Amino acid sequence: MQFEVRTLSAEMVIGQLLVDARDEADARRQVEARGLYVSAIAPQRAALRAGGKRGGLSLLLFSQELLALLTAGLGIVEGLEALLEKEANPATRNVLERLLAGLREGQRFSAVLADQPELFPPLYVGIVRAAEGTSDLPRALARYIDYQQRIDLVRGKLVSAAIYPCILLLVGGGVSLFLIAYVVPRFAEVYQGAGRNLPWLSQQMLNWGQFAAQHTSLLLALLALLLTAGVLGVRHLIRSGGVMRLLARLPGVGERAHIYELSRLYLTLGMLSEGGITIVHALDTVQGMVSPALRLHLQQARSAIEAGLPLSTAFEANHLTTPISLRMLRVGERTGDMGPMLTQSAAFYDGEISRWIDRFTRTFEPLLMAAIGLIVGAIVVLLYMPIFDLAGDMS
Repeated sequence: MQFEVRTLSAEMVIGQLLVDARDEADARRQVEARGLYVSAIAPQRAALRAGGKRGGLSLLLFSQELLALLTAGLGIVEGLEALLEKEANPATRNVLERLLAGLREGQRFSAVLADQPELFPPLYVGIVRAAEGTSDLPRALARYIDYQQRIDLVRGKLVSAAIYPCILLLVGGGVSLFLIAYVVPRFAEVYQGAGRNLPWLSQQMLNWGQFAAQHTSLLLALLALLLTAGVLGVRHLIRSGGVMRLLARLPGVGERAHIYELSRLYLTLGMLSEGGITIVHALDTVQGMVSPALRLHLQQARSAIEAGLPLSTAFEANHLTTPISLRMLRVGERTGDMGPMLTQSAAFYDGEISRWIDRFTRTFEPLLMAAIGLIVGAIVVLLYMPIFDLAGDMS
Protein backbone atom coordinates (compact mmCIF):
# COMPACT_ATOMS: atom_id res chain seq x y z
CA MET A 1 0.00 0.00 0.00
CA GLN A 2 1.28 3.48 -0.82
CA PHE A 3 1.40 6.35 1.68
CA GLU A 4 1.93 10.06 1.18
CA VAL A 5 4.33 11.28 3.87
CA ARG A 6 5.15 14.90 4.71
CA THR A 7 8.67 15.04 6.12
CA LEU A 8 10.97 17.47 7.90
CA SER A 9 14.75 17.15 7.53
CA ALA A 10 17.47 18.11 10.01
CA GLU A 11 17.99 21.29 7.97
CA MET A 12 14.32 22.18 8.63
CA VAL A 13 13.36 21.55 5.00
CA ILE A 14 9.80 20.31 4.41
CA GLY A 15 9.41 17.55 1.82
CA GLN A 16 6.88 15.07 0.43
CA LEU A 17 7.54 11.36 -0.09
CA LEU A 18 5.57 8.48 -1.59
CA VAL A 19 6.32 5.31 0.39
CA ASP A 20 5.19 1.77 -0.36
CA ALA A 21 4.61 -0.04 2.95
CA ARG A 22 2.45 -2.64 4.69
CA ASP A 23 0.86 -0.10 7.05
CA GLU A 24 1.37 3.34 8.57
CA ALA A 25 3.86 2.08 11.14
CA ASP A 26 5.97 0.43 8.44
CA ALA A 27 5.91 3.62 6.34
CA ARG A 28 6.94 5.69 9.37
CA ARG A 29 9.85 3.32 10.08
CA GLN A 30 11.06 3.54 6.48
CA VAL A 31 11.03 7.35 6.53
CA GLU A 32 12.68 7.65 9.93
CA ALA A 33 15.41 5.25 8.78
CA ARG A 34 16.36 7.91 6.23
CA GLY A 35 16.95 10.41 9.01
CA LEU A 36 13.73 12.35 8.41
CA TYR A 37 11.00 13.41 10.81
CA VAL A 38 7.41 12.47 9.89
CA SER A 39 4.99 15.36 10.28
CA ALA A 40 1.99 13.83 8.49
CA ILE A 41 1.15 10.50 6.87
CA ALA A 42 -1.90 9.31 4.94
CA PRO A 43 -2.78 6.62 2.38
CA GLN A 44 -2.38 7.82 -1.17
CA ARG A 45 -5.82 8.42 -2.68
CA ALA A 46 -4.83 7.33 -6.15
CA ALA A 47 -3.47 4.13 -4.72
CA LEU A 48 -6.79 3.41 -3.02
CA ARG A 49 -8.57 3.79 -6.34
CA ALA A 50 -6.11 1.66 -8.27
CA GLY A 51 -7.38 -1.79 -9.14
CA GLY A 52 -5.50 -2.97 -12.22
CA LYS A 53 -2.23 -3.72 -10.42
CA ARG A 54 -1.57 -4.80 -6.88
CA GLY A 55 0.15 -1.80 -5.30
CA GLY A 56 1.95 -0.95 -8.55
CA LEU A 57 3.15 -4.57 -9.06
CA SER A 58 1.91 -6.69 -11.95
CA LEU A 59 1.96 -10.15 -10.42
CA LEU A 60 1.87 -11.96 -13.77
CA LEU A 61 4.73 -9.89 -15.21
CA PHE A 62 6.74 -10.30 -12.00
CA SER A 63 6.29 -14.08 -12.16
CA GLN A 64 7.24 -14.25 -15.85
CA GLU A 65 10.42 -12.21 -15.36
CA LEU A 66 11.43 -14.10 -12.23
CA LEU A 67 10.82 -17.44 -13.97
CA ALA A 68 13.04 -16.41 -16.89
CA LEU A 69 15.87 -15.48 -14.52
CA LEU A 70 15.55 -18.66 -12.45
CA THR A 71 15.48 -20.79 -15.59
CA ALA A 72 18.67 -19.05 -16.74
CA GLY A 73 20.42 -20.32 -13.61
CA LEU A 74 20.20 -17.36 -11.22
CA GLY A 75 19.27 -17.84 -7.59
CA ILE A 76 16.21 -16.21 -6.07
CA VAL A 77 18.23 -13.39 -4.48
CA GLU A 78 20.19 -12.77 -7.68
CA GLY A 79 16.98 -12.78 -9.68
CA LEU A 80 15.33 -10.21 -7.44
CA GLU A 81 18.47 -8.06 -7.53
CA ALA A 82 18.41 -8.17 -11.34
CA LEU A 83 14.75 -7.13 -11.37
CA LEU A 84 15.54 -4.30 -8.95
CA GLU A 85 18.37 -3.00 -11.15
CA LYS A 86 16.19 -2.70 -14.24
CA GLU A 87 13.05 -1.40 -12.45
CA ALA A 88 12.29 2.33 -12.71
CA ASN A 89 8.89 2.40 -10.98
CA PRO A 90 9.42 3.57 -7.35
CA ALA A 91 6.49 1.53 -6.01
CA THR A 92 7.75 -1.70 -7.60
CA ARG A 93 11.30 -0.96 -6.44
CA ASN A 94 10.03 -0.66 -2.85
CA VAL A 95 8.32 -4.06 -3.14
CA LEU A 96 11.48 -5.70 -4.49
CA GLU A 97 13.61 -4.06 -1.82
CA ARG A 98 11.36 -5.44 0.92
CA LEU A 99 11.50 -8.92 -0.62
CA LEU A 100 15.30 -8.79 -0.76
CA ALA A 101 15.55 -7.47 2.80
CA GLY A 102 13.44 -10.36 4.10
CA LEU A 103 15.49 -12.96 2.21
CA ARG A 104 18.77 -11.50 3.46
CA GLU A 105 17.43 -11.77 7.00
CA GLY A 106 17.08 -15.51 6.46
CA GLN A 107 13.31 -15.71 5.91
CA ARG A 108 11.79 -18.14 3.45
CA PHE A 109 10.53 -16.67 0.18
CA SER A 110 6.94 -17.68 0.95
CA ALA A 111 7.12 -15.99 4.36
CA VAL A 112 8.39 -12.77 2.78
CA LEU A 113 5.53 -12.88 0.27
CA ALA A 114 3.00 -13.57 3.03
CA ASP A 115 4.14 -10.41 4.84
CA GLN A 116 2.61 -8.41 1.98
CA PRO A 117 -0.90 -9.88 1.57
CA GLU A 118 -2.15 -6.82 -0.33
CA LEU A 119 0.38 -7.63 -3.08
CA PHE A 120 0.61 -11.43 -3.04
CA PRO A 121 -2.70 -13.33 -2.58
CA PRO A 122 -2.92 -16.53 -0.50
CA LEU A 123 -3.10 -18.60 -3.68
CA TYR A 124 0.29 -17.31 -4.83
CA VAL A 125 1.87 -17.72 -1.41
CA GLY A 126 0.48 -21.26 -1.19
CA ILE A 127 2.06 -22.50 -4.43
CA VAL A 128 5.40 -20.91 -3.52
CA ARG A 129 5.32 -22.52 -0.05
CA ALA A 130 4.55 -25.91 -1.60
CA ALA A 131 7.38 -25.44 -4.12
CA GLU A 132 9.83 -24.74 -1.31
CA GLY A 133 9.17 -28.22 -0.01
CA THR A 134 10.15 -29.76 -3.36
CA SER A 135 12.82 -27.15 -4.29
CA ASP A 136 11.04 -26.58 -7.61
CA LEU A 137 10.09 -22.91 -7.62
CA PRO A 138 10.39 -22.48 -11.44
CA ARG A 139 7.77 -25.15 -12.09
CA ALA A 140 5.44 -23.58 -9.52
CA LEU A 141 5.82 -20.17 -11.17
CA ALA A 142 5.20 -21.74 -14.58
CA ARG A 143 2.00 -23.34 -13.26
CA TYR A 144 0.80 -20.01 -11.87
CA ILE A 145 1.58 -18.18 -15.14
CA ASP A 146 -0.33 -20.78 -17.16
CA TYR A 147 -3.20 -20.63 -14.67
CA GLN A 148 -3.44 -16.83 -14.80
CA GLN A 149 -3.18 -16.69 -18.58
CA ARG A 150 -5.99 -19.21 -18.98
CA ILE A 151 -8.22 -17.28 -16.60
CA ASP A 152 -7.39 -14.02 -18.39
CA LEU A 153 -8.16 -15.66 -21.74
CA VAL A 154 -11.72 -16.59 -20.72
CA ARG A 155 -12.24 -13.26 -18.98
CA GLY A 156 -10.95 -11.48 -22.09
CA LYS A 157 -13.46 -13.33 -24.25
CA LEU A 158 -16.29 -12.22 -21.95
CA VAL A 159 -15.11 -8.60 -21.98
CA SER A 160 -14.63 -8.60 -25.76
CA ALA A 161 -18.11 -10.05 -26.24
CA ALA A 162 -19.59 -7.25 -24.08
CA ILE A 163 -17.75 -4.32 -25.70
CA TYR A 164 -19.64 -4.21 -29.00
CA PRO A 165 -23.15 -4.46 -27.46
CA CYS A 166 -22.22 -1.70 -24.99
CA ILE A 167 -21.07 0.54 -27.84
CA LEU A 168 -24.30 -0.16 -29.71
CA LEU A 169 -26.37 0.70 -26.63
CA LEU A 170 -24.45 3.93 -26.04
CA VAL A 171 -24.71 5.05 -29.67
CA GLY A 172 -28.34 4.01 -30.01
CA GLY A 173 -29.28 5.62 -26.71
CA GLY A 174 -27.41 8.81 -27.63
CA VAL A 175 -29.17 9.08 -31.00
CA SER A 176 -32.57 8.43 -29.40
CA LEU A 177 -31.95 11.07 -26.70
CA PHE A 178 -30.84 13.58 -29.32
CA LEU A 179 -33.98 13.00 -31.37
CA ILE A 180 -36.28 13.23 -28.35
CA ALA A 181 -34.61 16.20 -26.64
CA TYR A 182 -33.59 18.30 -29.66
CA VAL A 183 -35.34 17.30 -32.89
CA VAL A 184 -38.83 16.47 -31.56
CA PRO A 185 -39.38 19.87 -29.79
CA ARG A 186 -38.58 21.73 -33.02
CA PHE A 187 -41.00 19.62 -35.00
CA ALA A 188 -43.57 20.26 -32.29
CA GLU A 189 -43.25 24.04 -32.83
CA VAL A 190 -43.80 23.61 -36.58
CA TYR A 191 -46.83 21.35 -36.16
CA GLN A 192 -48.42 23.64 -33.56
CA GLY A 193 -48.40 26.49 -36.05
CA ALA A 194 -49.92 24.32 -38.78
CA GLY A 195 -53.25 23.95 -36.95
CA ARG A 196 -53.73 20.34 -37.99
CA ASN A 197 -54.87 17.35 -35.99
CA LEU A 198 -51.96 14.94 -35.51
CA PRO A 199 -52.04 11.15 -35.20
CA TRP A 200 -52.33 10.10 -31.55
CA LEU A 201 -48.89 8.48 -31.33
CA SER A 202 -47.23 11.46 -32.98
CA GLN A 203 -49.02 13.82 -30.61
CA GLN A 204 -47.88 11.86 -27.55
CA MET A 205 -44.30 11.86 -28.72
CA LEU A 206 -44.41 15.60 -29.44
CA ASN A 207 -45.86 16.23 -25.97
CA TRP A 208 -42.98 14.30 -24.45
CA GLY A 209 -40.51 16.23 -26.60
CA GLN A 210 -41.91 19.54 -25.39
CA PHE A 211 -41.74 18.35 -21.79
CA ALA A 212 -38.11 17.29 -22.28
CA ALA A 213 -37.23 20.66 -23.79
CA GLN A 214 -38.83 22.55 -20.87
CA HIS A 215 -37.21 20.40 -18.16
CA THR A 216 -33.85 19.56 -19.72
CA SER A 217 -31.81 20.30 -16.59
CA LEU A 218 -34.09 18.22 -14.39
CA LEU A 219 -34.02 15.28 -16.79
CA LEU A 220 -30.22 15.43 -17.13
CA ALA A 221 -29.85 15.50 -13.35
CA LEU A 222 -32.23 12.54 -13.06
CA LEU A 223 -30.31 10.65 -15.74
CA ALA A 224 -27.00 11.30 -13.94
CA LEU A 225 -28.56 10.13 -10.67
CA LEU A 226 -29.83 6.95 -12.28
CA LEU A 227 -26.43 6.23 -13.86
CA THR A 228 -24.68 6.79 -10.53
CA ALA A 229 -27.15 4.55 -8.73
CA GLY A 230 -26.71 1.91 -11.43
CA VAL A 231 -22.92 1.95 -11.15
CA LEU A 232 -23.04 1.75 -7.35
CA GLY A 233 -25.62 -1.03 -7.54
CA VAL A 234 -23.48 -3.06 -9.95
CA ARG A 235 -20.40 -2.61 -7.75
CA HIS A 236 -22.39 -3.76 -4.72
CA LEU A 237 -23.68 -6.79 -6.62
CA ILE A 238 -20.14 -7.70 -7.71
CA ARG A 239 -18.79 -7.45 -4.15
CA SER A 240 -21.67 -9.41 -2.61
CA GLY A 241 -21.82 -12.06 -5.33
CA GLY A 242 -25.25 -10.87 -6.44
CA VAL A 243 -24.20 -10.85 -10.09
CA MET A 244 -23.77 -14.62 -10.11
CA ARG A 245 -27.09 -15.08 -8.31
CA LEU A 246 -28.77 -12.83 -10.88
CA LEU A 247 -27.17 -14.65 -13.80
CA ALA A 248 -28.14 -18.00 -12.29
CA ARG A 249 -31.82 -17.03 -12.59
CA LEU A 250 -31.62 -16.16 -16.28
CA PRO A 251 -32.74 -18.98 -18.58
CA GLY A 252 -29.85 -20.32 -20.62
CA VAL A 253 -27.31 -18.00 -18.97
CA GLY A 254 -27.49 -19.44 -15.44
CA GLU A 255 -26.13 -22.81 -16.49
CA ARG A 256 -23.21 -21.17 -18.34
CA ALA A 257 -22.42 -18.96 -15.35
CA HIS A 258 -22.29 -22.07 -13.14
CA ILE A 259 -19.97 -23.78 -15.62
CA TYR A 260 -17.72 -20.72 -15.67
CA GLU A 261 -17.43 -20.86 -11.88
CA LEU A 262 -16.71 -24.59 -11.98
CA SER A 263 -14.04 -23.99 -14.62
CA ARG A 264 -12.23 -21.48 -12.44
CA LEU A 265 -12.62 -23.74 -9.38
CA TYR A 266 -11.26 -26.83 -11.16
CA LEU A 267 -8.38 -24.90 -12.70
CA THR A 268 -7.33 -23.49 -9.32
CA LEU A 269 -7.66 -26.84 -7.54
CA GLY A 270 -5.72 -28.54 -10.33
CA MET A 271 -2.84 -26.07 -10.10
CA LEU A 272 -2.66 -26.40 -6.31
CA SER A 273 -2.90 -30.20 -6.44
CA GLU A 274 -0.14 -30.42 -9.07
CA GLY A 275 1.96 -28.19 -6.81
CA GLY A 276 1.81 -30.74 -4.01
CA ILE A 277 -0.95 -29.18 -1.88
CA THR A 278 -3.50 -31.58 -0.45
CA ILE A 279 -7.05 -31.29 -1.71
CA VAL A 280 -8.38 -30.25 1.72
CA HIS A 281 -5.89 -27.38 1.98
CA ALA A 282 -6.58 -26.47 -1.64
CA LEU A 283 -10.30 -26.20 -0.86
CA ASP A 284 -9.47 -23.87 2.04
CA THR A 285 -7.36 -21.69 -0.28
CA VAL A 286 -10.08 -21.23 -2.92
CA GLN A 287 -12.82 -20.34 -0.43
CA GLY A 288 -12.36 -16.61 -1.00
CA MET A 289 -12.31 -16.89 -4.79
CA VAL A 290 -15.84 -18.20 -5.37
CA SER A 291 -19.34 -16.84 -4.94
CA PRO A 292 -21.11 -17.21 -1.56
CA ALA A 293 -23.44 -19.92 -2.92
CA LEU A 294 -20.57 -21.99 -4.29
CA ARG A 295 -18.56 -21.38 -1.11
CA LEU A 296 -21.30 -23.06 0.92
CA HIS A 297 -21.21 -26.12 -1.37
CA LEU A 298 -17.41 -26.20 -1.10
CA GLN A 299 -17.53 -26.17 2.69
CA GLN A 300 -19.98 -29.07 2.68
CA ALA A 301 -17.82 -30.97 0.18
CA ARG A 302 -14.74 -30.35 2.33
CA SER A 303 -16.51 -31.79 5.38
CA ALA A 304 -17.55 -34.85 3.36
CA ILE A 305 -13.97 -35.41 2.16
CA GLU A 306 -12.65 -35.15 5.72
CA ALA A 307 -15.27 -37.74 6.69
CA GLY A 308 -13.70 -40.17 4.20
CA LEU A 309 -15.73 -39.73 1.01
CA PRO A 310 -13.90 -39.61 -2.34
CA LEU A 311 -13.60 -36.20 -4.04
CA SER A 312 -15.90 -37.18 -6.91
CA THR A 313 -18.64 -38.37 -4.54
CA ALA A 314 -18.39 -35.27 -2.34
CA PHE A 315 -18.50 -32.95 -5.35
CA GLU A 316 -21.41 -34.81 -6.93
CA ALA A 317 -23.44 -34.65 -3.70
CA ASN A 318 -22.90 -30.87 -3.50
CA HIS A 319 -23.66 -30.00 -7.15
CA LEU A 320 -20.04 -29.25 -8.05
CA THR A 321 -19.86 -31.50 -11.10
CA THR A 322 -21.36 -32.10 -14.50
CA PRO A 323 -21.67 -35.57 -16.06
CA ILE A 324 -18.41 -35.08 -17.98
CA SER A 325 -16.37 -33.72 -15.07
CA LEU A 326 -17.71 -36.43 -12.75
CA ARG A 327 -16.37 -39.14 -15.04
CA MET A 328 -13.03 -37.35 -15.33
CA LEU A 329 -12.74 -37.02 -11.55
CA ARG A 330 -13.39 -40.75 -11.12
CA VAL A 331 -10.69 -41.50 -13.67
CA GLY A 332 -8.32 -39.24 -11.74
CA GLU A 333 -9.09 -41.08 -8.52
CA ARG A 334 -8.37 -44.46 -10.15
CA THR A 335 -5.08 -43.33 -11.71
CA GLY A 336 -3.93 -41.13 -8.84
CA ASP A 337 -3.47 -38.10 -11.17
CA MET A 338 -6.16 -35.88 -9.71
CA GLY A 339 -4.33 -32.59 -10.39
CA PRO A 340 -3.97 -33.06 -14.18
CA MET A 341 -7.53 -34.41 -14.38
CA LEU A 342 -8.90 -31.30 -12.65
CA THR A 343 -6.96 -29.13 -15.07
CA GLN A 344 -8.29 -31.10 -18.06
CA SER A 345 -11.83 -30.71 -16.73
CA ALA A 346 -11.29 -26.94 -16.56
CA ALA A 347 -9.98 -26.97 -20.14
CA PHE A 348 -13.11 -28.83 -21.27
CA TYR A 349 -15.28 -26.23 -19.54
CA ASP A 350 -13.28 -23.35 -21.05
CA GLY A 351 -13.84 -24.72 -24.54
CA GLU A 352 -17.57 -25.07 -23.91
CA ILE A 353 -17.79 -21.49 -22.56
CA SER A 354 -15.85 -20.08 -25.53
CA ARG A 355 -18.14 -21.82 -28.03
CA TRP A 356 -21.23 -20.57 -26.18
CA ILE A 357 -19.89 -16.99 -26.14
CA ASP A 358 -19.31 -17.12 -29.91
CA ARG A 359 -22.82 -18.44 -30.56
CA PHE A 360 -24.40 -15.94 -28.19
CA THR A 361 -22.65 -12.91 -29.69
CA ARG A 362 -23.48 -13.97 -33.25
CA THR A 363 -27.15 -14.14 -32.26
CA PHE A 364 -27.46 -11.26 -29.79
CA GLU A 365 -25.62 -8.52 -31.69
CA PRO A 366 -27.88 -8.57 -34.81
CA LEU A 367 -30.96 -8.65 -32.56
CA LEU A 368 -29.66 -5.66 -30.59
CA MET A 369 -28.91 -3.73 -33.79
CA ALA A 370 -32.41 -4.51 -35.07
CA ALA A 371 -34.00 -3.34 -31.80
CA ILE A 372 -32.07 -0.04 -31.83
CA GLY A 373 -32.93 0.46 -35.49
CA LEU A 374 -36.62 -0.10 -34.75
CA ILE A 375 -36.61 2.45 -31.91
CA VAL A 376 -34.85 5.14 -33.95
CA GLY A 377 -36.94 4.33 -37.00
CA ALA A 378 -40.18 4.54 -35.00
CA ILE A 379 -39.24 8.01 -33.71
CA VAL A 380 -38.46 9.22 -37.23
CA VAL A 381 -41.65 7.74 -38.70
CA LEU A 382 -43.83 9.30 -35.97
CA LEU A 383 -42.18 12.67 -36.65
CA TYR A 384 -42.89 12.50 -40.36
CA MET A 385 -46.38 10.98 -40.26
CA PRO A 386 -48.09 14.42 -40.22
CA ILE A 387 -45.99 15.42 -43.22
CA PHE A 388 -47.08 12.28 -45.02
CA ASP A 389 -50.75 13.15 -44.23
CA LEU A 390 -50.25 16.70 -45.53
CA ALA A 391 -48.61 15.40 -48.71
CA GLY A 392 -51.58 13.06 -49.21
CA ASP A 393 -54.07 15.90 -48.82
CA MET A 394 -52.17 18.09 -51.30
CA SER A 395 -52.06 15.31 -53.86
